[in-house]
Amino acid sequence: MKSPEIYSQISAPVTRKRSPVSFASDAFLFFSGAVAALLLVWTFSTFSDTQPTTFQAPVKLVNDDVTCSNNGNNGLDVWKDWDEKRREWLDLHGSFKSGLEERVLVVTGSQPGPCRNPIGDHLLLRFFKNKVDYCRIHGYDIFYNNVLLHPGMHSFWAKIPVVRAAMMAHPEAEWIWWVDSDAAFTDMDFKLPLQRYKNHNFVVHGWEKLIYEKKSWTSLNAGVFLIRNSQWALDFMDVWSGMGPQTPNYAKWGEILRETCKDKAFYDSDDQTGLVYLLLKENEKWGNKIYVEGEYYFEGYWLEIVETLDNITAKYNDIERGASRLRRRHGEKVSEGYSAMWGEYLKDAGYGKFSWRRPFVTHFTGCQPCSGQHNQMYSGTSCWDAMQKVLNFADNQVLRNYGYVHRDLLDSASVSQLPFDYPA
Repeated sequence: MKSPEIYSQISAPVTRKRSPVSFASDAFLFFSGAVAALLLVWTFSTFSDTQPTTFQAPVKLVNDDVTCSNNGNNGLDVWKDWDEKRREWLDLHGSFKSGLEERVLVVTGSQPGPCRNPIGDHLLLRFFKNKVDYCRIHGYDIFYNNVLLHPGMHSFWAKIPVVRAAMMAHPEAEWIWWVDSDAAFTDMDFKLPLQRYKNHNFVVHGWEKLIYEKKSWTSLNAGVFLIRNSQWALDFMDVWSGMGPQTPNYAKWGEILRETCKDKAFYDSDDQTGLVYLLLKENEKWGNKIYVEGEYYFEGYWLEIVETLDNITAKYNDIERGASRLRRRHGEKVSEGYSAMWGEYLKDAGYGKFSWRRPFVTHFTGCQPCSGQHNQMYSGTSCWDAMQKVLNFADNQVLRNYGYVHRDLLDSASVSQLPFDYPA
């Protein structure tokens, strides 16, 4: 039983005299709570009243101009004043002016239907992944087309309507870079030396001696080219495509091109020989804006590249063993900064054939991965094995940042986890 005295001490109310400091503290707490409540109510009312932001299109658009449309002639209308219209578009969308000279759109594509070669679609997927990897690392946009934009322009001619359409769809891009579906980036660090081409509008891989002295249809390769988004380019492609199968003079152009390039083995007019013809016969009009790149593998013949890849890998690994900063694992987004550090180590590597530098682009000319109808000078197995080896060589450069590698370049399915300080 509780003691009455103790119980009365516990239950009796205690009266204390409050100090002025205590009153001030309570007032401050009350005021702070009220302000917080008001802020909370205001925040919720702001969210509830806010409407989704909508894009306000400019009143005047380049795309409204009928002279810049692809209507009426299956994508081959003659566009006029494109440079001026493109400047107007950039004025209306000023955020794209910064970095304009370095902005590149990669364009590639394949046929509308499935490949006849049983592994063709898989190979094209691997080639496309390779291009996406390269573009992601360097911040380039990419467009993949698999429809004929002009029904009469098939095979190698199909790319010209695509490139023209890409120019209008992407006025923010200074350069359109066509890369054939069977070409792979094999140096994921290398970037186009765009400053070298600042006075030119078209870049293609070739050899001037073979063009102007030998007049050979294989003196250049039109499967990879860089073209400036400009009126000059549109005019040039209009003339170039005039030799194509959509014209009534297609057969006649086949004869003219065979007469111009005596080593041309087939009768049909083709884009590559057509390009050689324009350099030979209309050089005064076009030649000073065309850069024939022969100093590095702007695109390289696969047969002279594939057997060098193991030695190139060994050479790069040797350099990394002696330079810890090169083998430092890093985020993919900062790859370009780390790639720049390789410059001093590669200054004696050379470029192109007989170089131990990674080839920039490897092109499987003659292999036809989709149709499977490869040039009879190769076997199908040699083509497909070489593609696997090249694509895995490139993939290893990407996988390094993720901590993995294909140990065997002929085994696409297997990867190994890398030690953190590989290849120390």
